[in-house]
Order: sequence, then C-alpha cells, then structure tokens
Amino acid sequence: MYGLMRSLLFTLPAEASHGAAMSSLDLAHGLGFSGALGGARKGRAQAVTVMGIEFPNALGLAAGLDKNADHIDALAALGFGFIEIGTVTPRPQPGNPRPRLFRLVAQRAIINRMGFNNKGIDHALAQINRSAFRGILGINIGKNFDTPVEQAADDYLIGLRKAWPCASYIVVNLSSPNTPGLRTLQYGEELRRLLTLLKQEQLALARADGRQVPLVVKIAPDLSEEEVGMIATALLEFRVDGVTATNTTLARDGVRDNPLHTEAGGLSGAPLRQASNQVITQLARALDGQIPIIGVGGIGSLADAREKLAAGASLVQIYSGFIYRGPPLVREIVEGLAAGESKLGESN
Repeated sequence: MYGLMRSLLFTLPAEASHGAAMSSLDLAHGLGFSGALGGARKGRAQAVTVMGIEFPNALGLAAGLDKNADHIDALAALGFGFIEIGTVTPRPQPGNPRPRLFRLVAQRAIINRMGFNNKGIDHALAQINRSAFRGILGINIGKNFDTPVEQAADDYLIGLRKAWPCASYIVVNLSSPNTPGLRTLQYGEELRRLLTLLKQEQLALARADGRQVPLVVKIAPDLSEEEVGMIATALLEFRVDGVTATNTTLARDGVRDNPLHTEAGGLSGAPLRQASNQVITQLARALDGQIPIIGVGGIGSLADAREKLAAGASLVQIYSGFIYRGPPLVREIVEGLAAGESKLGESN
C-alpha cells in the first residue's frame, strides 16, 4: 500500500509531498487504518533500557520529520519505540527560502537546507499536550537563526526549560549544517561553556520537580577522529546522558552523478551510512560504554540497523529510509531485531 502511495506522492515537489504524506498518515490513523500501512505489529518487539528509560523497542523516528509535533499519534501508531520531534526553536521562524528539500531517488538520499523551519517550541508543546501519545518522546532543541552564536546558550536554556515537563529526553542539536555558525558549538571552549550551563540547568530542574530528563547532544558526521575524541572527552567530563550520531553531511560522496548533488544543504539517506557508522565506531571506542549512542544516518534495512548496533549504538533512528520505504521499514527493523534477540536467547 505504501508503495502505491509513494508513487503518487513522489509526483509532487518534495516539500509538498511531505505535507501530503503527513496528512495522509493522520487520516489513516483517524479512520483506524494505521495497521494497513504495514507498520510493526503489537507484541513483536524487544524492549531495551537506555539512559534509565525503558524503550518499547530500539527503533525511533529521527527529528526533522515531525518538526512541530503535529503528527505524533499517527506516527506512533506505526510501531516506533520512540518519537523525536523538532528541531524546535524558542521563537517561530520560516526557515530558508524554497525550494529547500530535494530527493535523490536513485541514491535513496535527500538533501535539505530547511534552516530549522518551525512554529516555535510553544506550539510544539501545545500539540504534545493535546495528543494522546504517552510513549517515549524526545524533544530536539536549537537556536533561532538570528540569535548570535555567542548567545546560543540562551536559546538552548529556553528550550531546555520549556521542553522539560513534556520530554522523555532532550536533544541539543549542535550539528545542523543549515544554521550559520551552529557547528562551531561542537568544539573546544564553545562546547564546554554550553555544556556547563546546560548541565547546571538540568540539575536545577531535576531538583525542582524530582524528575530526571536525560540530556543528549547531536553531532555531525563531518568530523575527524581527533575531533570525535575531543567531543567524547567533553561529554564524559560533563556527564552528558547520551549522544546522537549523526546529523546530515556536507559531503557528496556517492551522489556526484546526480545533478542535484550541487544543491546546498545536508545530505541524508543511504550515502551517509558509512560515515555515520565510522563516527559511531570512533565514539564507542572513546566513550567505552559510559555514554549511550543513538545511531542515525543511512538506515534503510534491518541489516543497516544491526550494523549501527554492532558499531556501538544502543538505539537507532530513521528518517530518509522512512521516506523511501515507509511503515514496512518500521516493521522490518522492529520485528527483525526482536527475532534476532529471541534467537540469541535460544542459542544461550
């Protein structure tokens, strides 16, 4: 069913297609037809505990698909173990001019330069409170485009405070390539200053309401092994609860024969898989199991998900793979991972 839907949706420009797809999911969910789309079936998942949270299964939806938390219920009905919304910023912003989203179909890839387009964190929180979803929810926070990098911490602190009551965990997005200067926050004193402030605020919020919300940092794939090591050292020093690896890449490896490869923005999808795996492997070595990794980038099959887990991830997320394969990919990964765990248990 999704194959037919995708054929129709791909006749539209990419961003219009995305809107239509989300509206269709909402309609199917409202009519009780979510199961017909081919998502994971109930009772066929393997729970996993990460960051002190019990996830129904290890597969999540990455941030970017449902920026404004407008479609949580419909997406959750497909069988994801957790949903991550955002990136949301303190104030609404339109993002970059259109067109800003491009499908490279032959390579199962996407280039985007959306620029944190969103309706603001207050809208997202209202949508979360309005939804029926009571599962594991990540809220991905960022800075507004017109906030100077030197004052970025102010925006992240606003996001942390506002997201706290609704989030199962909060992701600090330092790695989008589409907000000028943002990636500089991944390095050196900029990173240390930001983590100091965020961890202090996390502690204060936890003391105030007696509830701990893990803090996760999302990093780029375009890092040297030395840079990965330096980031890992900072994450360990400040006892960050988790790290997401990775965001989209500025590289164009594997897509240069596609005329769209010259479009500016971050590349996601199948061509990102190897670079993401490399960063996860390097992170896992540097973190030595002390901080869990959420692996994302180029997952288009069960084998890809297993590869991320073998590299050192504890959880995985999909985005572009979901665009190309839809709910059947959710079923393949969730049920495949559970079947693998069962076989492992039988062999022991």
